Amino acid sequence: MPQPDLTAVRDQLDSDRAELTRQLGELVTDGAAGDVDENFADTAQVAAEQVESRTLAATLQDQLADIESALARIDDGTYGTCEVCEKEIGAARLEAMPSARSCIDHA
Repeated sequence: MPQPDLTAVRDQLDSDRAELTRQLGELVTDGAAGDVDENFADTAQVAAEQVESRTLAATLQDQLADIESALARIDDGTYGTCEVCEKEIGAARLEAMPSARSCIDHA
């Protein structure tokens, strides 16, 4: 099975990391309005939006952690190896999901 071009993978992961970091920055800036007027009629809606923002931020943080982990695996030579069975992860899976930690059987 052909190995992925690690330079191209690193470039993609770096690009993804920059985009996630940008999105997190915008989310923090947009969500900085933590001062909610208790008399505001839509306080419940504001609270729901804050929960949604925190959930989105957590998801973005998880994706960012996966990317950081993939970059570390490139650096230590274990990129493309399933963390469960230690077999090679399929090229199609890595192409679709460059930060994949496991083969399709252990996904």
